[in-house]
Amino acid sequence: MASIDALVNEGLITSVTEYVEAYMANYDGSHDFNHIRRVLGLAKYIHAHAPNASERDPQVVILSALLHDVGDKKYLKPGEDASSLVNDLLVSYGATEELARKVQTVCLGVSYSSEIKDPARVQELIKLHPELAVVQDADRIDAIGSIGIGRVFTFTGARTKASMAESIQHFHDKLLKLQSMMKTNVGRQLAEERTQRMKEFLRWWGEEAAFSGTDAIPVLA
Repeated sequence: MASIDALVNEGLITSVTEYVEAYMANYDGSHDFNHIRRVLGLAKYIHAHAPNASERDPQVVILSALLHDVGDKKYLKPGEDASSLVNDLLVSYGATEELARKVQTVCLGVSYSSEIKDPARVQELIKLHPELAVVQDADRIDAIGSIGIGRVFTFTGARTKASMAESIQHFHDKLLKLQSMMKTNVGRQLAEERTQRMKEFLRWWGEEAAFSGTDAIPVLA
């Protein structure tokens, strides 16, 4: 099997990587360039181990993994248009209009909140762009497990000033649900193990928080 890296335009990937690293330099630690590196690595792994790899464009997988948080509404800069930012960037770096459109579509389809609002649309997008299943799973896997735990507290501390108890509620509201939303078998396998790690953490939290009498969270069965 040919390496995914051997099937892409290295110059384009290098340019985009440098852009993303600079663009995200001011993001907080929950969505920094290290997050992008992990998602990229996960996306390559899932692409290589999921069936029907030949049906997916490896260049779309890599570029979408690199760019999926560029234009994120939580960090969008004044004057930026999230609906076209990725497309315009890629065209400016010499990508074909078709490639730029595909990557823009995949990046916009990764969003959890968008899927919750219209899950059928995401399923239709995956039929048209199977790369979305890979990148979406990779992004969500990095949101759970031990790294996901760290990212929750990093984000809420940096952006929302929420209490630790409010941060813990995020696990119940979203993160524990992600395993069931994986689109690939590989993603589901990775998510199952990481979800178990979060459940164990929450059991520990429940035991320790019980001493406060105020921040106790129900212990998972």
